[in-house]
Amino acid sequence: MIKDFVAELTWRGMIHDKMPGVQEQMNKEMVSAYIGFDPTADSLHIGHLVQIMTLVHLQRSGHKPLALVGGATGMVGDPSGKSAERNLLSEDILNHNLASVKKQLEQFLDFDCGDNSAEMVNNYDWFKDFNFLDFIRDVGKHISVNYMLAKDSVKTRLETGMSFTEFTYQLVQGYDFYWLNQNKNCKVQLGGSDQWGNIVTGTELIRRKAQGEAWAITTPLIRKADGTKFGKTAGGNVWLDKDRTSPYEFYQYWLNSSDEDSENYIKIFTLKEKEEIDNLIAEHKEAPHLRILQKAVAEDITVRVHSQEDLEMAIKASSILFGKSTAEDLASLDEKTLLSVFEGVPQATISQADYAALENVTDLLSEGSDGVVFPSKGEARRMIKGGGVSINKTKVESADQAVDFSLLNDKYLLAQKGKKNYYLITVAS
Repeated sequence: MIKDFVAELTWRGMIHDKMPGVQEQMNKEMVSAYIGFDPTADSLHIGHLVQIMTLVHLQRSGHKPLALVGGATGMVGDPSGKSAERNLLSEDILNHNLASVKKQLEQFLDFDCGDNSAEMVNNYDWFKDFNFLDFIRDVGKHISVNYMLAKDSVKTRLETGMSFTEFTYQLVQGYDFYWLNQNKNCKVQLGGSDQWGNIVTGTELIRRKAQGEAWAITTPLIRKADGTKFGKTAGGNVWLDKDRTSPYEFYQYWLNSSDEDSENYIKIFTLKEKEEIDNLIAEHKEAPHLRILQKAVAEDITVRVHSQEDLEMAIKASSILFGKSTAEDLASLDEKTLLSVFEGVPQATISQADYAALENVTDLLSEGSDGVVFPSKGEARRMIKGGGVSINKTKVESADQAVDFSLLNDKYLLAQKGKKNYYLITVAS
């Protein structure tokens, strides 16, 4: 059953531009549509999530999603939105990246559900045997230089300089659409609004070379309410790969969103229906301090990108810093999550031999930690006596308490002074 894909994206705020007639075409029959993913890394990041969710909605509406990974275009480099030419990747690196990206897309799309099963295509497959002379004869003659120069992606780079490689990118991407149209009956290309020029080149090529019909739909580029770039933190991209961005960091990114941004994110990045979203927004406005929207977004996306188990670990990790938590919660964190949570807190290292030789907890928290936790034994004793010190979320009861703590992940101790001052001590082998 075909659902109105364009109407679904419209109420979610996910339409920037669309060609006339595309909605009618997609409501008439099952349509194959594609989005290109640039394999410049072995993981996608949350900047790609808008396009991934676009394909998810496409499939849920009864249409067939084609995810194009640019094994060929990745060797060239898209100038759209770029201020300088980037380094080109080797074939081996590209192949590794392609395999990793495919695995991530399989978390979102169904590749085995009948007629509208998702399909992964690699443009290297049709470009590898296409020689230069054939390309400029069969493709280049259909698109004028004037047409190419008029594109924003070209105009913005003319003053600073642009290689012929980058200049021809729109022809290469345009040919992708043409090839998919002819070989996969693909009639629609989807992408971010910065891709409009490249996409329209494809529809033009199909019209001129094959006298066929093709359409384009673009999504808006997400801008955060405070003007900072969506999907970036001080540490760089927020990746979908948990080895690059831990589930805790991933969860925290969404949890720390502004109210205004969260209203957009819940429509774009979750599959919740309009009525549920409207209710959540209303609830949130009644009690903004509860951060209902932020939690709903963070939980939904973390489970979809990672797992329920990873979400639970992220929530536990968050409660350690920002809420009530237990020693058991702390002990259950894996090493990567533990280090993510306490990145940036003061740290000290002690050898196993020196650790074993310590007489009591006061020695550990003063000399044993090179004065990082307490500069002197006297200060340590006073605060311990006042009940303001804990190790691994368990209160230290006596300044003479033995050093017999269970090490977190067999190598760490978490010291805490008062409510908010944390220190990570590594017992090194």
